[in-house]
Amino acid sequence: MDKLRLFLTVFPVIFFGLLLHALAQGAGNSDGRLTIINAERLLSGMGFDRLKDDVILKHQNSLIYCDSAHFYGQENLAKLFGSVRIVDQEDPIVVTSRYAEYDGNTLLAKLRNNVIFKNNETTLYTDYLDYDRETAEANYFNSGKVVDSTNVLTSEKGLYQTQIEKITFTENVVLENPDYILKSNILFYFTIPKTAETEGITNVESTDGNKLNAKRGSFYDTENKLFRFYDGDVETETSIVYGEILFYDEANQYYEAIENVSIYNKEREIEIFGEEGKYWEETQYSKVIGNALVRKYFEQDTLFMIADTLISQDSEDPEERFLLAFPDMRMIKSEMAGRADSMVYRYADSTIYLYNDPVMWNHKSQITADSIQILISNQNIEKALLRSNSFAITKDTVSNYNQIKGRKMTGYFLDGDMSKLDVEGNGESLYFALENDTTIRGINKLLCGRIIMHFQDNQVSKISHTIKPEASFTPPHMIKEDEKSLKGFIWRIEERPTMAMINAWRTPRIREEDPFNFFNEPDVTLPYPKNDEVQIIIDNPAN
Repeated sequence: MDKLRLFLTVFPVIFFGLLLHALAQGAGNSDGRLTIINAERLLSGMGFDRLKDDVILKHQNSLIYCDSAHFYGQENLAKLFGSVRIVDQEDPIVVTSRYAEYDGNTLLAKLRNNVIFKNNETTLYTDYLDYDRETAEANYFNSGKVVDSTNVLTSEKGLYQTQIEKITFTENVVLENPDYILKSNILFYFTIPKTAETEGITNVESTDGNKLNAKRGSFYDTENKLFRFYDGDVETETSIVYGEILFYDEANQYYEAIENVSIYNKEREIEIFGEEGKYWEETQYSKVIGNALVRKYFEQDTLFMIADTLISQDSEDPEERFLLAFPDMRMIKSEMAGRADSMVYRYADSTIYLYNDPVMWNHKSQITADSIQILISNQNIEKALLRSNSFAITKDTVSNYNQIKGRKMTGYFLDGDMSKLDVEGNGESLYFALENDTTIRGINKLLCGRIIMHFQDNQVSKISHTIKPEASFTPPHMIKEDEKSLKGFIWRIEERPTMAMINAWRTPRIREEDPFNFFNEPDVTLPYPKNDEVQIIIDNPAN
């Protein structure tokens, strides 16, 4: 009786072990079949075997662990329950979840609830993951999070292509690291170099308040902090830099932009445009080339300046601030216009320096010299200093040219109009005397060490002189053609810059004032009410 009881106790264990061994041997005949390696208990069910406790399955180069499983031998399929873990023995991939379905024919694993997909240093968290082992692709479709040593990325949908170490994130994509938060709707992340590429609108905010935006996608080296934005801009506390292609090196605080470039200094209210630009944020030094344009914004008007190259240096020290334009600089401010080969604007004394054949026009006046300095006060021209070969010309009401020249000349302005010219050294003047502003009475000529010419309503109103003057008057009938001008007279009005010329040189691209930005979108979305909820509201408006 005791022997019979012992046989009945031991036989099921031996039989179950032999059965599992037979199943393993049979299934192991083909790499495409799921194989049972271990289970503490096996229960037959309707069309499947139920495996319980310490279940281990094998398929090709993967081991599959779980608490229990429904094993469909004929269909080569298993449903896995509790502490599911799929371990790839050749690749460093481990996947865990609370539930999964594994198809040995298609090599597709559908994992649900607390899914963790780990590949080397990259870990993916989600609740809904389809892992295709044949293509080595993991696809989540109801929000997921990827974490590595540098970044945390989240999105509604994602595709992880493990063989090429690429993850495609779509819908409400957010990339976070200790320095930046990036938002987009499409992002491609390459896990080995830790670089991100986006499509469409992309917005980035740094922990120190910098804002980087792109309309046509971007590239971001997350470890080296290198950015490339397409149709993008970078805004800091002091500046805004824009370009069709914009490069930013955070470590060196260096910007480089190509096509439709603009660099705006918020504090100085000056904006530079061009075809290619470079900006060093730490030194606040910028260089723009290619049909460059500068706008210096004042309260009442704007100073426009164009040249091939514009260089700007900002600084906390006013003595170090300057703007340099060359070659063939042209400028306009209200009724003032000018040109020269090169220009320097010094912020410390609000002075514009013109070099190499400078010419300035104001209303009907023209001044030339070897060099010209223009002092700006209260946003208007206050004084113009002409050095060497100074020559001033004013056109009167009947198109005569009043002239004054000398070694050094100072022009004074009132409300933007010339009010006085003071000539020192070898002064000469030629002035057409008019009657009733219409009839020529004759020409006054004067040679003197110092001559002062006064203006009213942009016309000569008075001439005074000192230091041994030599004066002459020629009546109209005795005036010869060569007596109508002083030596060196050239009326260069055809060279005067116009706004049409400025706009033809460069018309900055008009950009949206309030473009879409993911950071301006609410973090919480309110779901639409269901149809039955809507009907309840209609039926009970008081509620």
